[in-house]
Amino acid sequence: MARVSADLPLARDSSERFLPWLVAFMVYLAALALTSAMLMQKVVQRWDRGLSSELTIEIPAVGPEAGTEEVAERIERVMGALRGTPGVRSSEAYGPERMAGLLEPWLGTTLADENLPLPSLIAVTIDIDAPPDMAALGRRVEGAVPGTRVDDHQQWLGGLLRLARMIQLVAGGIVALVAVSAVLAVVFVTRTGLSIHRPVIEILHLIGARDSYIAAQFQRHAMRLGLRGGIIGLILAGATILPLGLLSDRLEAVSLPVYSLSAPEWGILLVLPLVTALAARMTARLTVLGTLAKLP
Repeated sequence: MARVSADLPLARDSSERFLPWLVAFMVYLAALALTSAMLMQKVVQRWDRGLSSELTIEIPAVGPEAGTEEVAERIERVMGALRGTPGVRSSEAYGPERMAGLLEPWLGTTLADENLPLPSLIAVTIDIDAPPDMAALGRRVEGAVPGTRVDDHQQWLGGLLRLARMIQLVAGGIVALVAVSAVLAVVFVTRTGLSIHRPVIEILHLIGARDSYIAAQFQRHAMRLGLRGGIIGLILAGATILPLGLLSDRLEAVSLPVYSLSAPEWGILLVLPLVTALAARMTARLTVLGTLAKLP
């Protein structure tokens, strides 16, 4: 930013050195907090879309004395109840053998040998635009095999939504604290500048300079330093977010959050330096006018 000639040598103050870095660290923290909140919102939306179209039906396990034919017959009875149910698009059964295969990475290969009773699961894809009546569907599968229950993931999703809102609330609190800290830093720097240059300010008053004329010099100085610090903080945040985004893009695990931002989300972060500079400008102006108004 081009410097405008001023009567007060503010550019030689110590604030010229430390205020931009102080603002940079605050903008860096604010950018990371906002990024976390935006990414959490995207994760919740993605899981919500995925789970809203799926149900899980759990058929209770039978004792080890039951044969595979009985287990298959129980699954077929529930599958038959699902066929023709309005709102159900497709269903896929996960019998005990397939369940044992899914649990093998965690429980080992001895699971099937020990004849541990496992429930059978059926993954159901539903029509989002015309979902089935959950109460009627529950009664239908319960009638096919007693003890069978429908899990629409709402309990788990509700917990996830509460966690996401809490994280977003914490992120908003961090941004608010950072903004308050930045304002207090500008107030402190401005008052320090007023004390250092008080003799010059008194001379300017004597020759007829208005408070707004003096405040304009401080507010330009604060805006320039705030903008410089904001740009530095944004560059540091970008240097943190971009590598994480590249690493997450290489992961194939769909359940992990994708640490990358869209163009509008980057736009929100790009506004941070400008908002910081304008806040510094307004804070400096109000501080100078308030302080000068108290002078004799």
